[in-house]
Amino acid sequence: MRLIKLMLLILGSLTYASSCGMVRTGERVTLGDERFEEYVPRLKGKRVAVFSNHTGIVGNRLEDNKMGPHLVDVLIEKGIDVRVIFSPEHGFRGDADAGEGVANGKDEKTGVRIASLYGATRQPSQEDMDDFDVLLVDIQDVGLRYYTYHITMARLMESCARSDKKVIILDRPNPNGFYVDGPVLEMEYKSGVGAFPVPTVHGMTLGELALMINGEGWLKDGLKCDLEVVPCLGYTHQTKTDVIVPPSPNLKSMRAIYLYASTCYFEGTVVSLGRGTDSPFEIYGHPDIPETGFSFTPRSVPGAKNPPLKDQLCHGRDLRNIPLETIWNEGVNLEYVIDAFRGLGEKEGFFSGFFDKLAGTGYVREMILSGASAAEIKARWKGDVEAFKAKRRPYLLYPE
Repeated sequence: MRLIKLMLLILGSLTYASSCGMVRTGERVTLGDERFEEYVPRLKGKRVAVFSNHTGIVGNRLEDNKMGPHLVDVLIEKGIDVRVIFSPEHGFRGDADAGEGVANGKDEKTGVRIASLYGATRQPSQEDMDDFDVLLVDIQDVGLRYYTYHITMARLMESCARSDKKVIILDRPNPNGFYVDGPVLEMEYKSGVGAFPVPTVHGMTLGELALMINGEGWLKDGLKCDLEVVPCLGYTHQTKTDVIVPPSPNLKSMRAIYLYASTCYFEGTVVSLGRGTDSPFEIYGHPDIPETGFSFTPRSVPGAKNPPLKDQLCHGRDLRNIPLETIWNEGVNLEYVIDAFRGLGEKEGFFSGFFDKLAGTGYVREMILSGASAAEIKARWKGDVEAFKAKRRPYLLYPE
């Protein structure tokens, strides 16, 4: 079965507001992976590794509105020696649950070996590293600190630095790249959902973020890899783009991708954010919240096999009717978490230890417990955000 057909089987029922991968207004963005002349000639005679998943579609949609081919297929058609595919959280085909371990495997169409970096180990083996000369990165990120694809990329960068391997990032737009917001990670809270001192929403493409990680010496032991980025064309940080396919099983719409900056914080609470429904990250609720006129029941479904509060009737709030412009303007909005906290009567045990890891700091939880408003908490991180924006500026590849 062709790789693209397999991805469509998994994701075909998930639709986006407009032609995915296309800008909402203005000229079409040319993705880094479309700029073959910039990187394919340097792959001739080299052994190549690819860090990607189901999102590694070359370009946007074709003229007949069909999805383009996967990068791995294109490279092989061009005679490139692809030795190994590295896959992140959710696996190469993007259908594993959040946090679920993924085993090694083989691509059904090409026979290329797939090495999971979200299984028994999160680092490539020495055998993996010995098998290639150049690493290509082509994967759709959503620009949030707790989304793990960039952390896996950084681990690969570190391994490439140690093994003297070239890294080429084929850049893609960041759907949340038009603003910067949220608390900056304090390194004492470093975890699998936060590895670098950046805000919740860092506003950088993967290529820009990789340049910053490399340039600031954030890799382990201050290592720096041989890094190059093939930029997009026609993109700025005010360009709003849709993604080509859902980047992970529970980000099923562009609205979910925008709300993710605010509603993912529910992962560190007793409240359901809608995993196990058709609208994860777009709704929230709990059985003990007084009836609000909106309710839902999480069920076991593909991509959420054992969701929080499974089979329990939850009362809460539906965010699906909020205009996108409102979500864009609000940025990281803690009003949802505060609303649920108060709806549960400021219940003891509302927060888990995971909340501080998502926030990257302890003060957000502490301020909510003390009765602070969302606006007061946002004011607390404003100066840190401005300092980060100044620090990241030398690494930006696109106009702000």
